[in-house]
Amino acid sequence: MTFQRPADLASLEILRVRVDDVTMDETIELIAAMLAAGGAHQIATVNPEFVMAAQDNVAFRATLAASSLSVPDGTGLLHAARWQGKQLRSKVTGIDLTERLAAESALRGWKIFLLGAADGVAAKAAAVLQQRYPNCQIVGTWAGSPRELDQPAIADEIRRSQPDIVLVAYGAPAQDLWIRRYGAELGIKLGIGVGGTFDDLAGLRPRAPQWMRKFGLEWLWRLIRHPQRWRRIFTAVVLFGWAAWREAQRIKRG
Repeated sequence: MTFQRPADLASLEILRVRVDDVTMDETIELIAAMLAAGGAHQIATVNPEFVMAAQDNVAFRATLAASSLSVPDGTGLLHAARWQGKQLRSKVTGIDLTERLAAESALRGWKIFLLGAADGVAAKAAAVLQQRYPNCQIVGTWAGSPRELDQPAIADEIRRSQPDIVLVAYGAPAQDLWIRRYGAELGIKLGIGVGGTFDDLAGLRPRAPQWMRKFGLEWLWRLIRHPQRWRRIFTAVVLFGWAAWREAQRIKRG
């Protein structure tokens, strides 16, 4: 059995990066299909920063294009789709997907491995998930890094744990390039890059209030709490917005 993207799975390109129009429930069912099919799969949690980074990083753009699924992680993508006269129905963020996978793990027995972040952070994140979802199957955690010298230890841990899903928190593009390079070699059934999710779960980086998330103002929350990251936020909000709007105007003009 081989996993094939459903023929009716809608997607669009935003600045040459494919984004799939999926809800959280649809994402979970596609993940179930990937795991049932066997082989190595990769999901990218695409946000505006990904899109901008991919403009100049050919390897990263190719990795996103080759992913089994590219979920929309960011309100800016929903706006960009609307400017094109198209639709992305909802966000599927890395942290929300991680929590949902923990819940599904408790129900379906999926084994999850947390890879990345600073020393001890993945273990704290795992403890939080196991407290919220008592029967979830977190089979291992490891910090490591995408550096070549860390790969033997990472390989040993993953092969020992035999997870179904590896969540990688190296940040983009490092996490996504790592999954593409090592996923099949290490027998990883599904690799998903989740950015700063472990920091969020461990309480090192509190999430924006629900009302700010509802209105797509996470960027303002990040700016208030971490003003030193203004360049990244400017790229993801202003530069992305301008580039995506201009692309939409070109598309409309034909």
